[in-house]
Amino acid sequence: MSGLPKAVAWDIDGTLIDSEPLHLAALVTVSARYGLDLSHEPEERFRGRHMGDVWRALRTFYPGGLSEQRWADEIIDTYIARAPSLRPMPGALETMRELHARGIPQACVSNSERRVVDANLEALGVLELIAFSISRDDVAAGKPDPAPYLEACRRLGVAPRDVLAVEDSDPGTQSAQAAGLKILRVDAGGVSFKMLNLSF
Repeated sequence: MSGLPKAVAWDIDGTLIDSEPLHLAALVTVSARYGLDLSHEPEERFRGRHMGDVWRALRTFYPGGLSEQRWADEIIDTYIARAPSLRPMPGALETMRELHARGIPQACVSNSERRVVDANLEALGVLELIAFSISRDDVAAGKPDPAPYLEACRRLGVAPRDVLAVEDSDPGTQSAQAAGLKILRVDAGGVSFKMLNLSF
């Protein structure tokens, strides 16, 4: 296993599962209920950002009586209702299965809330391949803070320098870098086992 990491920490949204369009669609749908048209916003504006940051960026455009909790719950409910239609990113499942077969521990580290993480993992069908998952609800600060990846390394029992983070967003990359992990940045093209091997 020369050249392979001792563990792999996967981002989920946009890395393992093609969910970024659905996240944006749920935000657009709920925002429209409250008079805010986000239908022309580029997906990149919100990619990798947790909901608290999105709320703070948009709250002045919503009616004064709308609470952050109600807004977030409506978005999550909308997302989960459509989550069964989600599909894995190219090569993601094959790569996870190969790592599992080789005995390399894997974890999922997300900036999404627990209900979204669970819906994504169920849609992917990968629970037997990972040791655990970390959601935004499990740490004091989300990405780009290093806390999510530091917690993953702690639970894995592996030093950050020996863990490979697989990410598709700037906040996630910044989080992993600040935590001291090595990083494989993947974008819309997906990931392969060979890429993980060569990147470490």
